[in-house]
Amino acid sequence: MFVKKINIWYLASFFISLVVAIPVITVFSSFFENTSNYSLILKNTFLYEYIFNSIYLLLGVLLLSFIIGVGCAYLVSFYKFPGVNFFKWSLILSFAVPSYIYAYSLTAFFENYGTAFSILKHLFGGSDYNSTIPKFDGMLGAIVSISFSLFGYVYVLTRASFHYQSQNLIELGKNLGFSKQKSFFTIILPSARPAIVAGLSLVAMETLSDFGSVSFFGISTLTTGIYNAWISFDDLTLANRLSFFLLIFILGLFILENLSRKKAKYHTPSKGGFKSKTIINLNGYKSLLAFSFCLIVFFISFLFPFLQMLYWTIIFPKHLIDLNLLELFFNTILLVLLSSFVLISFAFISNYGNRVTKSKFLEALTTFSISGYAIPGIILAVAFITFISWFDNNIINFFGIKTIKSIFIGSILGLIIVYFVRFYSLASNGIKSGYLKINYSIDESAYLLGYSKFKTFKNIHIPYLKNSILLIGILISIEVIKELPITLIMRPFNFDTFATTAYVFASQDLLEAAAAPSLFLILIASFFIFITSKYILKD
Repeated sequence: MFVKKINIWYLASFFISLVVAIPVITVFSSFFENTSNYSLILKNTFLYEYIFNSIYLLLGVLLLSFIIGVGCAYLVSFYKFPGVNFFKWSLILSFAVPSYIYAYSLTAFFENYGTAFSILKHLFGGSDYNSTIPKFDGMLGAIVSISFSLFGYVYVLTRASFHYQSQNLIELGKNLGFSKQKSFFTIILPSARPAIVAGLSLVAMETLSDFGSVSFFGISTLTTGIYNAWISFDDLTLANRLSFFLLIFILGLFILENLSRKKAKYHTPSKGGFKSKTIINLNGYKSLLAFSFCLIVFFISFLFPFLQMLYWTIIFPKHLIDLNLLELFFNTILLVLLSSFVLISFAFISNYGNRVTKSKFLEALTTFSISGYAIPGIILAVAFITFISWFDNNIINFFGIKTIKSIFIGSILGLIIVYFVRFYSLASNGIKSGYLKINYSIDESAYLLGYSKFKTFKNIHIPYLKNSILLIGILISIEVIKELPITLIMRPFNFDTFATTAYVFASQDLLEAAAAPSLFLILIASFFIFITSKYILKD
């Protein structure tokens, strides 16, 4: 019986789970290894600074993301005002602007003799404006940059929750004599708590793994410490040691999220019990306020960095001319296509295996395999390098085979593998949600008509899952286009993308040169987001 169960589906799912498990095991095992003297120096000097700054940054981003995300979701879900249909999807465009590009824009605009200075001088003349222009740098700059880049997680999930809230709940508040404000805080907001917590959890994980913006603002966090330990000090064990502390943060967030949702109730009202909520028409100053709030958020989160990068690209055309656009575009699209193909293929194999075998064990393995998205990219990259180095030194050399490091480290293959671990949950969950819409009776009918499993898969499953495949491909594309730490660490020598090129220029304080690659990155990501929100993810 056991031999019969060992088939291709078990082996494939086991392999996927093993690939995901390797970074986690590597990080935890490294905690017990000896490190260099620098480790002791770090413990006595910078370690607590790393931890404190990470916590401070996290709290600031969570607070600002909550205010922006929930506020926008509430306005577009419960009220009608000029431009509301536009804001419903346009606010999602914030995903197109990585936090590190937002950081470049923020600095360029508010720095001494920056864009704000030029605008004021052009409008009013004079030159004494630097002392009055606010400065967004350091911790404040990082909090603002990351918040306006990530609040979309809270906005999207909270909006979805508000969208399906019943009018019955709102009328209950009216019958109890609640004002609109009291109804919001006592009924509407608590009922959306699971969605808000889920959104904030994603924001928290992305914040803790952020590298581009915090390194640009010179903030020492656990993420920058990991990068410096590997790149600057060539101490792989120390990098893993710091990764261990960061992973503890992530696991703590998981525990807190689960505890917060433990008592939450998910109600799916029956047809008779559900009453669509009434959309309130706003007039006068209230309409103006709602419009202004959404417009300001849209401008700050998307138009501001986009226009700043466009402005620099126009006034400094030399940097655009010197940029090898075709090579950067080819490299970026190559990573997108390879990653999408590998991720979607394995997601199909795993989910189809679950469908045809109906194995609880296989399902458990698949569930574990999606945990990679919760691990920061910089941890995955360092852990992968650590594992390959150990495998090369202890296994490959034992058999007298030449080193394999060059095959996996500093190569496209290694880069795609780490992308695979990081983003597999997007592909797996997308395919799984698509399969839930295909009743198993359809498969049984196909078998009765003489269809093989492969023919059923090709002629029935693929057409049904066409939209899911497209959505997954777009989501993976957006993530790969924006991904920075994994690409920086794992890329081959002289292999650049729009993201890495922008970062390299910005790290050298050449913000004008970073504008052109940043602009193209935003444009490509915006295109994918526009397609997703307008034609796939409709209300």
